[in-house]
Amino acid sequence: MNVLLVYPKFPETFWSFTYALPFIGKKSAFPPLGLLTVAALLPEEWTKRLKDENTDELKDDDLAWADLVLISAMALQRKAASRIIDRCKGMGLKVVAGGPLFTAEPDAFEQVDHLVLDEAELTLPAFIADLENGCPKRRYNADGYPDMNETPVPLWDLIPMNRYASLNIQYSRGCPFNCDFCNITALFGHKPRTKAPRQVVAELEAIYQAGWRGNIFFVDDNFIGNKHSLKEQLLPALIEWRRGKKGCVFFTEASINLADDPELMDMMVQAGFDSVFIGIETPDEKSLTECCKTHNKNRDLLKDVKKIHRSGLQVMGGFIVGFDSDTSSIFQRQIEFIQKSGIVTAMVGLLQAPPGTRLFERLAREQRVCAEFSGDNVDGRTNIIPAMGLDKLVDGYRTIMKQIYSPRKYYQRVRCILAELKAPAARTPSDRQRVLAFWRACLRLGVFGKERFQYWRLLTWTLVRRPRLLPLAVTLAIYGHHYRRICEIHIFGAGRQTIS
Repeated sequence: MNVLLVYPKFPETFWSFTYALPFIGKKSAFPPLGLLTVAALLPEEWTKRLKDENTDELKDDDLAWADLVLISAMALQRKAASRIIDRCKGMGLKVVAGGPLFTAEPDAFEQVDHLVLDEAELTLPAFIADLENGCPKRRYNADGYPDMNETPVPLWDLIPMNRYASLNIQYSRGCPFNCDFCNITALFGHKPRTKAPRQVVAELEAIYQAGWRGNIFFVDDNFIGNKHSLKEQLLPALIEWRRGKKGCVFFTEASINLADDPELMDMMVQAGFDSVFIGIETPDEKSLTECCKTHNKNRDLLKDVKKIHRSGLQVMGGFIVGFDSDTSSIFQRQIEFIQKSGIVTAMVGLLQAPPGTRLFERLAREQRVCAEFSGDNVDGRTNIIPAMGLDKLVDGYRTIMKQIYSPRKYYQRVRCILAELKAPAARTPSDRQRVLAFWRACLRLGVFGKERFQYWRLLTWTLVRRPRLLPLAVTLAIYGHHYRRICEIHIFGAGRQTIS
């Protein structure tokens, strides 16, 4: 059987890095790890191809080759996924769908022939067995959660690795916390489940032997959800694996209580991590209480961020405005917190209610869910009726984005983090594309960019004060260019307003 695995195109978003990728000659930020893992779960005798629309065009010839199409998507990819499904049905192909979008909204895709939902380790084998027996059902759901020790190594040979800025790997699923706007626990549960260290090392070794030396994203929703397992098993294994190897710098997602454990931060740095995304959400205690983000309460969030920076881990932060408890003062408070923290990559979004979350259920009862969930945290839209009023919320949100991504304030944060960040223990080796990225940045940002004064001031400051961090300074300058373009086009409207 010829099976075509298809990953729909992402729209331009904060995390798409659309305007940063050309600097390093890449097509997409990350490959479709879920589909690569699903491919490894399919029968060996099936012929498999993977088409990622983010790196390559899906052609009619690809569809004509296939006997069966498997598609996975997130909410952000809804429009592209629907378009692909329509093309497949127009060519008479059977479509099997799974992943976060279809698991959260299974009734929204009537044209799909078979929905293989939840975690594929449990539901895909049942579908395959029924398919081979000629009696496949339309919908498959899991009863419980799988043991991740059974998860296979992804089939990396299905993709051209050199088209991606970073590869990815997964150690755990689930999160011990209960934030009411987050659908992670609805998908994967509260108890973090982990792979054995040998599995993770085997996946890393496969990536390394394939020639990869770049960044690797641990896609765990909370990497430190099981600290004991992390400190006693995985991190020592990663530290040992790195001996004698070059490159392969890691980054991940974690909760703010990482700052409470200096030993854990030190081990992560030794293991090769250089940055971590943390959901800060808001400096307002009432709003933290409202959304059940209790682990962010009763602590000095600014001090915690500084601790993490000084350990050698750069903090990328998620922020939300639009909680019922928010008042008009929240917009300036968010700006001040972000600037003081030195968090360069600050993803600020309007509160949205994903289907399946407690927030969605509450607001649906209050008849305050008013639109489809987009999954895009920085498009200036929301699917709920906010307590403060939509116009007031959107105006305040735009004020935040215009302020924090103005060249002056953005480059201030870059200098702030470079001043306090401990030089990372691991680094990505220089190659042709990284050298070209430097010269492209000097030309586009330093000559033609409206931030050219800030750019050269940053490079001069870095060469004098923190010369080892010059590659990071250039990288963050390139990121800033992307973030500003996203704001100008998708938040302020078709590029008519620029951020200065």
